[in-house]
Amino acid sequence: MSDAPTWYDLLDVPRDASTEEVRAAWKGHIADLEPGDRRFDSLTRAAKVLLDPVSRAAYDATLAAPWDADALLLDEDAPAPVTKPAGKPGLVTRLRRSSTSDHDGKARSSTGDGTGGAPAWLLAGLGVVAAALVAGTAWMWLQEDAGSGAAARAAQTAAERAVVPVLSYDFENLEADREAATAEMTGRYRTEYDKLFVVIEENAPQTETKVGAEVVASGIVRAADDRVQVLVFVDRPTTNKLSAEPTVYKDQVTLSMQLVDDVWLVDDMVTSPVQG
Repeated sequence: MSDAPTWYDLLDVPRDASTEEVRAAWKGHIADLEPGDRRFDSLTRAAKVLLDPVSRAAYDATLAAPWDADALLLDEDAPAPVTKPAGKPGLVTRLRRSSTSDHDGKARSSTGDGTGGAPAWLLAGLGVVAAALVAGTAWMWLQEDAGSGAAARAAQTAAERAVVPVLSYDFENLEADREAATAEMTGRYRTEYDKLFVVIEENAPQTETKVGAEVVASGIVRAADDRVQVLVFVDRPTTNKLSAEPTVYKDQVTLSMQLVDDVWLVDDMVTSPVQG
């Protein structure tokens, strides 16, 4: 069992807290936070899981589940294999590092401090990866056939692409940012995202907040033919009127990708800060 903080710990409520207690705790914690603050995002994601009876039951069921930290290995080029462990969901065994572009348009890979090219914060974050994994839906299982493997890789690529507009916004271009984000979502998740975006629209212009997103690495957590869960590590540079120099938040984001008319779309997303 991981001793990483749970959503209950984040909201400072007991495991048997009522819906009203969870909602009150969430509102109290975010009262003085800006939408661009990573704690605002994490608290909102925690409340989203715990306020939904189905998601909460699935989350509670996984809190005591054992996990193998040694199963998570970094491999910069190899694909994440899709294999089914006996009788339980599997953790991804490889993380794919993302290539981004510098100002000259040249491809570059995220680098670290001599630990095989992996950023130190990413290696430290692997110790608490379970906190992000258990927040996803519990019914997604790994499939063994080659078709599912190809589908999972396509979903992984789509998740890396989608997470950038979904997490990014600029107080000067909110409507365009919302349209870019919702284009990557299913109708169900778009409805939930619109509720959160109302808060952003109310606060971002006053605080002059700008939030970017850069993918560092990603891996497949669970996969089925039409639904894949992907873990993405993201840097989020954030500025506001009080801080012109960006503060870079480092998050682990679990995206549930749904295949809709041959297109992989975001159907759920849970974000938590990388610790370490």
